[in-house]
Amino acid sequence: MTDIPSLRPLAAVAVPAVAIAFIYASNRRPNVREAWTLLAAAATFLIVASMVPGVLAGDVYVTNLGAFVPLGGEDVVEFTLQADALGMLFGLLASLLWLVTSFYSIGYMRGLHEHSQTRYFAAFAASVASAVGVAFAANLLVLFVFYELLTVATYPLVGHDETAESRAAGRKYLAYTFGGGVAVLAGTVLVYVLAGSVAFTPGGIEGLSTADPTLARAAFALLTLGFGVKAALMPVHSWLPDAMVAPTPVSGLLHAVAVVKSGVFGIARVVLEVFGPQTVGDLGVGVPLAAVAAFTLLMASIIALRQDNLKRRLAYSTVSQLSYIVLGLGIGASMGGDAARFALIGGLLHIPAHAFMKLTLFFCAGIIHVETHTDDISDMAGIGKRMPLTMAAFGIAAAGMAGIPLVAGFVSKFYLLVGTASGGAVAFTVALLVSGVLNIAYFWPVFYQAFFESEMPGGHDRKPLVEHRIGGRADVAADGGHKSDENADVGEGSALTGGNGGASARANEVQKPADPNGDYAVDRHPSDHVKTTEQGGELGDGATEMADHEADDHDDHDHHHEGGPPTGGWETRSWLGGESTWFMLGPILTAAAGSIVLGIVPGRAVFLRIVEQVVTAATPAMAATAGVLF
Repeated sequence: MTDIPSLRPLAAVAVPAVAIAFIYASNRRPNVREAWTLLAAAATFLIVASMVPGVLAGDVYVTNLGAFVPLGGEDVVEFTLQADALGMLFGLLASLLWLVTSFYSIGYMRGLHEHSQTRYFAAFAASVASAVGVAFAANLLVLFVFYELLTVATYPLVGHDETAESRAAGRKYLAYTFGGGVAVLAGTVLVYVLAGSVAFTPGGIEGLSTADPTLARAAFALLTLGFGVKAALMPVHSWLPDAMVAPTPVSGLLHAVAVVKSGVFGIARVVLEVFGPQTVGDLGVGVPLAAVAAFTLLMASIIALRQDNLKRRLAYSTVSQLSYIVLGLGIGASMGGDAARFALIGGLLHIPAHAFMKLTLFFCAGIIHVETHTDDISDMAGIGKRMPLTMAAFGIAAAGMAGIPLVAGFVSKFYLLVGTASGGAVAFTVALLVSGVLNIAYFWPVFYQAFFESEMPGGHDRKPLVEHRIGGRADVAADGGHKSDENADVGEGSALTGGNGGASARANEVQKPADPNGDYAVDRHPSDHVKTTEQGGELGDGATEMADHEADDHDDHDHHHEGGPPTGGWETRSWLGGESTWFMLGPILTAAAGSIVLGIVPGRAVFLRIVEQVVTAATPAMAATAGVLF
């Protein structure tokens, strides 16, 4: 491993940070503002990507900005950024998906005529700058700084709509994540006291292996708790579903690109480069961490079954999927040989795999909302006719989340299964398999509704796979059907069959989301309704340029109804992109394609090569006899 002095790690953080000023300066010129966003995203990705060949060759690019916290004498914590293999895994992912999400954001924000778009794009840039800083931090203290900056940068995005619900979600987000930050700081201080260093070291900081075991376990607990907040480990997960009040691109940022990934990335740094797998195993803290992850992935999947709102179902899916990563790290650090290597590879590889798949799913939820104002699964019968490409991409990503072969999720979960099974951790193997079944259970109804049900009267049929009501509302069947009569029998529209009751209601009047004043904040949120230009300051200021910019196919959004199929049913749209603007369709297909590439040719995908290098560096004793699956 060779340290190469370079300004590129600093430049990767500085470019999106500097872009904030240019975005604000262009607030009255939307086209220019978004051009700065795209330019900054592309430049950041190219800077990060330029370091990949060197990192794969064993080089580490280092930017040392000097003393950060002088501690007296020669003791000092330096403000250093470094692009090593583990940092590259997160940095490359964040910069790539920011570019993809930037295009999608343009289509989404303009499609809904959202207010405060300049603030939105500026906060997005700040969030990515912070995320790349998290990725390239060279020690725990610098990581803590960027971890907290990420919280500050994403808060305006969570509270974007400026309603009571969004402000409440924002306050909860701050309370949880700042509380987690305090735990990280406390753990960082304790690590320094015990080891005299907080610098990331492959295999772990040497001093911790000989430190007092009780204090070392306390430091590990504080750090994993602090990072576990953003990783949404139960019971500190509830901020994440509530944050769904934010616009959908923000949900994608929270769930796939930056925030939650910073949490699991922090845990990865702690396990692999602060304590090291050997010390984690000796302290006996890996298995309890894996047990918490197993509990989370199962319980979150069960809760997801009961969510009728699509974004909330995806939110609980994220809570579950993040725990696959943590489980792989915890159990991998507690075993030896190939079993440990496979579990660690599976956990780390699930970081990019989940990112591509979950971003696809959230993009699909967002485009459905923009085009049809539909948010509930129970209102999506037959929507595959109106949104064929979107729902096909949704099906691909959902299959990957369930571990179906040829999609990214299969590869990472296969590594996890092989690692846990070959290492004798049968209970964790069973948990992973059960979670896969639950994934199918909560994703299948969405796909089934879209392509195999009709929204018209008499178009519903008996459901062969799901025969129990698991929707989030009392009148919603598992597959999205509605109960038409409390005493109706199974064959005539009961909740068990999702029969004609719901379809008849749709035929009588324009379908509206059931229970609009219910528990789902997303259903009654301003970002989930069309806004006029009068609502947004800078949007009105740039109205003329906006009109020139808007794509023609935005003119035919289904603005005349508020969710579900319109009177007469869904209009059939072409598979060639007639369902929406390519500003949104393009990113959806790009993210879905990334999921497929990682699933079909993982051995040639750069992310797998980076992950293998990380694991080899963290477990050098295993490298000589390492097995290969892909």
